[in-house]
Amino acid sequence: MSDASRDRIEGTFDEIKGRGKSAVGEATADEQTQSEGDVDQAKGTFKKGMGDVKDKVDDAVKKVTGN
Repeated sequence: MSDASRDRIEGTFDEIKGRGKSAVGEATADEQTQSEGDVDQAKGTFKKGMGDVKDKVDDAVKKVTGN
């Protein structure tokens, strides 16, 4: 599995985990848990974006080197 794919998978997992934490935090009025969920979601979005960037860099390198 490529690094880009791993980043996307981990990012998706973090987003889902974050949505769950946020929902639990909101339902129980636990601001800390809700905030942790928001942070997890942001981390997930970032990781997925990094996966996309890595793929674009790999494509550009292949174009330049002809591989």
